Amino acid sequence: MSESKSPYLRAVLESIPAYKPGLRVVGPDGRSVKLSSNESPYGPLPSVREAVTRASADLNRYPDPGAAELVARLAGRLGVPEDHVALGAGSVGLLQQLLTAVGEPGVEVVYAWRSFEAYPLLAELAGVTSVRVPLRDETHDLEAILAAITDDTRMVLVCNPNNPTGTAVRERELVDFLDRVPEHVLVVLDEAYREYVRDPEVPDGLDLYRDRPNVAVLRTFSKAYGLAAVRLGYLVGHPPVASAARKTVVPFAVNHIAQAAGVASLDAEDELLERVAATVKERERVRDALVASGWTVPPTEANFVWLRLDEDTMDFSGACAEAGVAVRPFDGEGARVSLGTPEENDAFLSVATGYARRR
Repeated sequence: MSESKSPYLRAVLESIPAYKPGLRVVGPDGRSVKLSSNESPYGPLPSVREAVTRASADLNRYPDPGAAELVARLAGRLGVPEDHVALGAGSVGLLQQLLTAVGEPGVEVVYAWRSFEAYPLLAELAGVTSVRVPLRDETHDLEAILAAITDDTRMVLVCNPNNPTGTAVRERELVDFLDRVPEHVLVVLDEAYREYVRDPEVPDGLDLYRDRPNVAVLRTFSKAYGLAAVRLGYLVGHPPVASAARKTVVPFAVNHIAQAAGVASLDAEDELLERVAATVKERERVRDALVASGWTVPPTEANFVWLRLDEDTMDFSGACAEAGVAVRPFDGEGARVSLGTPEENDAFLSVATGYARRR
């Protein structure tokens, strides 16, 4: 019998690492504090749980492929036409849809680095070339991004606030940037953490997209709405862009449970935003405590803080893990620490303040 051979697959798959989710660790006392993923520390509200339970009775039926009720509710809530809204399996799913829409040999996508770690993975899978522009002072260098745009550029990603640093681009510089990007280049404002923004100088992407056909906004129900498990995100853009996102979505990617949870979450928005306010309060408390103990922590508008650690990154991550606290390390760069409950944040601060004294 001849030696078996594997099917021919794309060569690029050999160089693409698997996406690494935030890890969970357990300390010697059994404590496990997961601050390694940008999740809400709070479970879904009772009304959302009830909606999910009711929806589970129809699991034998395919969902509405257009999610008409949720799209209508979102459009009304955001003050945009329904044909400006597209849905996907999280904002990352929508980004993959957009990359599919623009991707072909020779196309470039430009983004800051470090930024959301899925960007290079999705770009490689779409067959486009990543152009990474280094951050400046832990935030986007928009002038450098403009300089990186070429005739081959089809998309620019601006993660605002930026993951993992939490820094945000302010309105004057972002407007100036958008006004100078060529009209044929799609600018995607990735606003997964918009609900946590408190700086009035940080613009709302929905205000910027309205008279700019080449601007689209991505948002998610995973963070502030506490629905990370159901995978639900949305895009707001002009009809050609929103239509492209709808054409490239996997059929039924936004499942029945996600649609029901999304509608119920919009109904419970006031209660959910109270939880967001609690996270923002903890964000300020944690950052103040870190700065007071000697850390340099950039101002953050997200639900996490960023510690620049360079060569100490993995050592610090290990120290946290030994205490049963999981953070998100980026080897040689730093660690992102998501905000949890006050008790979970205190567990992290205990490790961080002690580590700062030894540095």
